Amino acid sequence: MTRKVLITGVTGQDGACLAQFLLEKGYEVHGMVRHSSSANLERIEGLRDRIELHQADLLDQLSIITIIQQIRPHEVYNFAAQSFVPTSWSQPLLTGEFTALGVTRMLEAIRLVDPSIRFYQASSSEMFGNVREEPQNEQTSFWPRSPYGVAKVYGHWITVNYRESYNIFACSGILFNHESPLRGKEFVSRKVTDAVARIKLGLQDKLVLGNIDALRDWGYAGDYIEAAWLMLQQDRPDDYVVATGIKHSVRDLVELAFGHAGLDWRDHVESDQSLFRPAEVNTLCGDASKARRVLGWAPRVSFAELIRMMVDADLERVRREKAVSAS
Repeated sequence: MTRKVLITGVTGQDGACLAQFLLEKGYEVHGMVRHSSSANLERIEGLRDRIELHQADLLDQLSIITIIQQIRPHEVYNFAAQSFVPTSWSQPLLTGEFTALGVTRMLEAIRLVDPSIRFYQASSSEMFGNVREEPQNEQTSFWPRSPYGVAKVYGHWITVNYRESYNIFACSGILFNHESPLRGKEFVSRKVTDAVARIKLGLQDKLVLGNIDALRDWGYAGDYIEAAWLMLQQDRPDDYVVATGIKHSVRDLVELAFGHAGLDWRDHVESDQSLFRPAEVNTLCGDASKARRVLGWAPRVSFAELIRMMVDADLERVRREKAVSAS
């Protein structure tokens, strides 16, 4: 029997990556999108004839119940959220509604319609915040430093609670920073690689960043969504840290990206204090030994390969855009 999957946030980086991954495994893929007159379907444009999109909203319990009843998926992956950390300070209530209570609405719909559905919650390394130990693993205490991180902690623990209270096969993947050419331009990794391409091709001169000394554990999104899938293929549900175990600074990212394009980053990059977070998370580094041991998972794409991949993709895209505007 063909397995059916519902992906919330299917138009985002992780949702689009997972949709492609599961199509290749023979799944029947359904995606949940919010009603919008200007929905951004760019990331899944090449998949539109192979996935079915449904309108529903994490703020509307009835729409979620309805979509679960219609599809009857075997697996649900919840990637939908207000996921840009800086926005969570300007819109903390909306972030809580989507990123925290939205998880509860998904779980409640599963409980009411079909508790046998397997559920994946996209938890985040931002939950660790002001870290208590390094590297961080599944037992490390949370100390979130943003409304986004706080909301993710709620989403994480409500997933655990529904697993323990209702015996739902619910897993949380605590994913550390993971990037790809599909990453939104508001995120620092893509902000850098897009700027590199535009500077290289003479369309931009400067790149303004916040804290370039912040340290993160960066991996490739394609590797990380495979770990999410593996979690739902196990005999019992559990939570897993997904990370490379290697940290790099934003400065490292910048130097590598500019260097790959033959540029000296010091000629183009400026730091602006106004872009620093109100409560900074200075360092994050994950210990994925449990995922390696139980899931048999390990990252395949290195940090350097990832950044070069993103720079090359942005160079190709900006060249196309420049050619179109010139014609």
